[in-house]
Amino acid sequence: MHFAIRYLTEYAYDAPVTDNLNALRVRPATTSGQRCEEFTVLIDPDARIGRHCDYFGTEVLEFGVVRPHATLSIDVRARVVTADRPLAPRAPWSAVETQAYAEAAGEYVLPALDEPPRETLDELVAAVRAPTPLATVEGLCDLIPDRFQYRTDVTYVGSTVEEFLDAGAGVCQDYVHLGLIMLRRNGIAARYVSGYLWAAPEDGSDDSVEV
Repeated sequence: MHFAIRYLTEYAYDAPVTDNLNALRVRPATTSGQRCEEFTVLIDPDARIGRHCDYFGTEVLEFGVVRPHATLSIDVRARVVTADRPLAPRAPWSAVETQAYAEAAGEYVLPALDEPPRETLDELVAAVRAPTPLATVEGLCDLIPDRFQYRTDVTYVGSTVEEFLDAGAGVCQDYVHLGLIMLRRNGIAARYVSGYLWAAPEDGSDDSVEV
């Protein structure tokens, strides 16, 4: 598939500002499943852009505007081509129980920093456990939206998983944080990712779990 992406962010300040420093992680990755064919960034006011890769291999664009300005516009455009991917393997549980898997997964199987007491999630963790790791992931994708309401007026960026559980409702980041914990508790490596995800219009989200 071919995708044309535009990411536009505009800021308006109450008074002129200076020393406006920014870091952008907006370039679509080129991987075995997709290729970024075009990519441009327009900054207004004009600024020189520096580039480097972070710990995760993501390209970081850094720029600063040092002259007084009352508005800032960041206009990113990209064209991406994706290829069909093979179906995920239905490997047995033994495949994720080896030392080799643990070493490759690294930090992505460690407990999350905001993980609530184990007994808080025992019932949910057991509920998604299935005959294979892939079936467990698929079960998790069904269970969370079935058990929790998507509401934007309940949690905020600093909400914990325990607060999400108590409220029974939240937004995409709450779903992801809970999903991470449940997958890792089942020994499946998972991490929080944010970016462009094509979905049906009513299901669009920018926060996801990668396993």
